[in-house]
Amino acid sequence: MVRSVFQQGGYVFADRAEDIASRYGFEKVARLASNENPFPPSPYAITEASAALGSVNRYPDTHHDGLRKMLRSIYPDYPVVVGPGMDGVIETVVRTFIAQDDPVAISTPTFSFYSLSVRAQGGSILQIPRGAEYAVDPKAFCSGAGDAKLSFICSPNNPTGSVTPPEDIAAILEGLHGILFLDNAYGEFSTVDYLPLLNEYGNLIIGRTMSKVYGLAGLRIGYAIVPDWFVPYYQTAATPFALNSVSAQAAIGALGDPAYADRFISHVRRWRKRFIDEIPYPVAASGANFVMIDMSPMTGREAVDALARHGVLVRACESFPGLGENFIRVSIGEDWECERFLQAVQSL
Repeated sequence: MVRSVFQQGGYVFADRAEDIASRYGFEKVARLASNENPFPPSPYAITEASAALGSVNRYPDTHHDGLRKMLRSIYPDYPVVVGPGMDGVIETVVRTFIAQDDPVAISTPTFSFYSLSVRAQGGSILQIPRGAEYAVDPKAFCSGAGDAKLSFICSPNNPTGSVTPPEDIAAILEGLHGILFLDNAYGEFSTVDYLPLLNEYGNLIIGRTMSKVYGLAGLRIGYAIVPDWFVPYYQTAATPFALNSVSAQAAIGALGDPAYADRFISHVRRWRKRFIDEIPYPVAASGANFVMIDMSPMTGREAVDALARHGVLVRACESFPGLGENFIRVSIGEDWECERFLQAVQSL
């Protein structure tokens, strides 16, 4: 009775820090596997979330007008929609466009949830491999996408960290027949701005998240900057009350503290440079809060196990289609976590 798409596979999670601590006798493990912000959220976010707890006996605002108003103050020229994490936004976008057997183009290797959500909706996947240095070739992508109703590109890309230039995204938007979902979850850590493209193209959706730079991963808050015409369709397709009121208020508080985000962005850029300079293995260029490392001749899984013995948790990348088995992805954590990782990887 269970659909075949759910009988095997699914999202591949990183190992648990608790298991490594228990197995190897560490009081604290450097948690560098999930691209999280390692610091507690802004006090403004905590204050707003705490105040919202007193009204959780009521359903949240259906469209979260308060959060959307706050986002519009940051992005005054563009409509926004919200959802329970980037994953929730992706699911709603897929639900809006994709029917049984509709093709969806995905630039690979990349975040696996695009494929999972498309298959759950009954769509089919067109995997379009990236080129040298994990770049997206506009002509190859548009040719491979064909008549796909929906396409996904992640920039900065997870897990490679590569950034697609805005002019290449513009060329893709010109050549596509359908909608492009540009996953910009790590956009704050890069200097590239795709927002002006929304003024020129009505087939672009830019997805963002509060999980990374704002440190609210556990509250699951995502949003997208979208064309005007798309807003009512998204709201119709969205699961009612999916984003809870506590999360929405925390997001409002976090967005009101840009200095918090600026401090973390500076922290990431400083450590990202140190990682690139000091890791004794090839490191892919990254515009995100993580780097991807080729650990050859070790496999990624062997490297993960070896680093775990030093109390460092990182992510093996063999589950990313088309990437191969020799890569790991390492998030930028607190200073002590990054120092422990550098010492560990230099000893392998």
